[in-house]
Amino acid sequence: MLPEFRLLMPQTLSEALDMLAAGAPKVVPLAGGTNLIVDLRGGRHRPSVLMNIAGLDELRGIRREDGHLVVGGGVTIAELLDNPLIAQYAPVLREAAAVFANPLIRNRATIGGNLVDGSPAANTAPPLLVLDAEVELASKAGTRRVPLDDFLVGVRQTLRQPEELLTAVRWPVPPPHSAAAFYKVGLRKSDAISVAGVAVMVACDEDGRCEQARIALGAVAPRVIRARAAEEMLCRQPLTDETIAEAARLSAEATRCIDDIRGSAAYRKRVVEVLVRRLLDEGVGSME
Repeated sequence: MLPEFRLLMPQTLSEALDMLAAGAPKVVPLAGGTNLIVDLRGGRHRPSVLMNIAGLDELRGIRREDGHLVVGGGVTIAELLDNPLIAQYAPVLREAAAVFANPLIRNRATIGGNLVDGSPAANTAPPLLVLDAEVELASKAGTRRVPLDDFLVGVRQTLRQPEELLTAVRWPVPPPHSAAAFYKVGLRKSDAISVAGVAVMVACDEDGRCEQARIALGAVAPRVIRARAAEEMLCRQPLTDETIAEAARLSAEATRCIDDIRGSAAYRKRVVEVLVRRLLDEGVGSME
C-alpha cells in the first residue's frame, strides 16, 4: 500500500523548477515511477510531496545538435528502441534498451529516471559511459553539465541536488571506424536485474591500431564503472587476440563484486572477463 502524499502537477519545466526551489528536498520528482513506486510500496522512501514531470514537453525528444545526440530526460526506454537516430548513432544504447525489464516497464521508464536512481545495475549507464555521455541538470539558478562518469557516485547516489532535474543526456556522435556493443547477463531472458552488464567501444585507425577504447561495467561495483587500466592498455595497440585477452583480464581486476542472491563475486568477475573479450572480438570483426 502506498503512503499518503501530495501530488504536484507542473505544466512547464519552469514551473517544475520553481516548485523544486520552493519545496526541496521534500518535493520528489516522479516520471515513469518504475523505481520510485516500488520504493514507496516497500517503505524505502516516504516523501510527503511528489511532482509529476512525465508530461513536460521540455523533457521530450531526441535530436542531433552540434555533432552530439541529445536525448530528453523524459524519453522512455521504448522510445529509444524506436528512434532512427539511436539506431544509427547509438546502437549500443538500443541493445541495452532491448533487454530493459519488459515492454510494460519500457513504456514507462525514462532514461533520466534510470540514471538518477543510481543503481549499479542500471541498463542504460554502461552504454552511455562508453559513448562518453554527460547529463544536463537544471534548477531555478541555472543549468550545468556533468560527465556521467562523475555523476554516478555510489549505490543509488548521484550528484543531482534536490532542487535539480535531469533534463537531458548528450554525447558526441561516435567517430568513423568505431564499434560499440553491450551485453547483459541475468537470471532469465527478460524482466531481470543484471548479474553483470558490459559495454565496450573501440575506434581504430586505418592500420587497425586502437585510437580510443572505453569499457564500462555494471552490477560489479557500488556504481557503474570504467575499466580504465584496460582502456589505457588498448590505446595505440593493434587489437590482437593477446591484447584483447589482457584487456579482459584487467577489466575483471577492476571489479569490486559482491555475493548476493543473483550470483557470487567470483562468478561476476569471470563473466566480466568473458564478456569483455567477446565484445571486443565482435567490435574488431564489425570494423573489418
